[in-house]
Amino acid sequence: MITCYKNCVLLDGTRGMTARPHMSVLVEDDRIVRVCDDSEVSGDVEFVELGGMYLLPGLINLHIHLPSGGKPKKKQTDNARLVKLLMSNAVTRYVVDRMCESYARTELMSGCTTVRTVGGVRTVDSMIRDRINRNEITGPRILAADMAVSVPGGHMAGSLAYEATSPEEAAAFVDRIAEGKPDLIKLMITGGVLDAKAVGEPGELKMPPEYVKAACDEAHRLGYSVAAHVESPEGVRVALENGVDTIEHGAAPDDEIIQLFKTRGASLVATLSPALPYALFDRNVSYCSEMEQANGRIVFEGIINCAKAALENGIPVGLGTDTGCPFITHYDMWRELNYFVKYCGVSPAFALYTATLGNARIVGIDSETGSIEPGKSADFIVCADDPLEDLSALRNLELVVMKGRAFTHPRIRKNKMIEKELDKWL
Repeated sequence: MITCYKNCVLLDGTRGMTARPHMSVLVEDDRIVRVCDDSEVSGDVEFVELGGMYLLPGLINLHIHLPSGGKPKKKQTDNARLVKLLMSNAVTRYVVDRMCESYARTELMSGCTTVRTVGGVRTVDSMIRDRINRNEITGPRILAADMAVSVPGGHMAGSLAYEATSPEEAAAFVDRIAEGKPDLIKLMITGGVLDAKAVGEPGELKMPPEYVKAACDEAHRLGYSVAAHVESPEGVRVALENGVDTIEHGAAPDDEIIQLFKTRGASLVATLSPALPYALFDRNVSYCSEMEQANGRIVFEGIINCAKAALENGIPVGLGTDTGCPFITHYDMWRELNYFVKYCGVSPAFALYTATLGNARIVGIDSETGSIEPGKSADFIVCADDPLEDLSALRNLELVVMKGRAFTHPRIRKNKMIEKELDKWL
């Protein structure tokens, strides 16, 4: 039976998308088979009346961490110790698995039909990906990196990343990660806001260039793309010079860095969400120190400047939330689009394109998803109001369809304190 989602206002996900009323999207099994005017539908179909609501591709979140839900903490956690404890026995490992599965489902119910995990606990992410693909659990399409590669004292070292002490070991860790059949390799090249020991050091280079090259060479030999956590101009330069394919976060670029992006054919995945609370929140709310707030502002401004420069120079820019950071939840991808409009000056239509077909192109899945076209996976969402007028229309969805499976009126348990604080910055 073909299902016809009738009488929608279609936003198809393409760069030049406009609102097209009185449209129908026909789905058979997990595929879109036809997109047409309502008047052209005929034959034996099952109708789903949308009553003039807005239908658009499912969002694609290119940067998440499944093991955390974004709840802020008054004190920093020793992540390496916590992960070691949680993975020490079957009972706690079971809890980790179920928690990550729950967060994956939340991503889907919030409208993200595809997510890219870029640093997780052991092989949990790829195992959840496989269980979703076997229809054993409910969740989005997952592109999983599993564990990342870092260095002693580096970002997420010992928790979500292995600690390489030589170029050879960096390559060996890539081989080890590849045993779990991930979809990409993640490197932690610089520190982050919480790694810094002084103002001005949030993106201190941690991974030597020769380590980066060895890891990238091995990943590419095995057929994997490489994403890298980078939050300083020096880090961006080292990453691009040594083979990284996507810069995650970014920093203010100079002309040399822009040229490296172009020469390498690399893309930027901007993550405006995680730096905003550190940079802009009252410190009594964010629980961060004066130093952390100053470094948060450096990172926030660096990501904005990098995204603007990339857009001006025709470099692909994608979006991700970096979910797992304090105040950044698994249901707020719509806020990342809003920040992209507010701080980078793009239109809502371009933000929607970026979070759908644009993101799909960056990670090479645009033939499968990212736009509403015949032959593509039936991945789409429906909202009552026009997101081209106000992106907060994506905050509450009427329908999520993933590979043809429909979830009507999806509801998510939300943290009221986080919602209240983040709403101040819309």
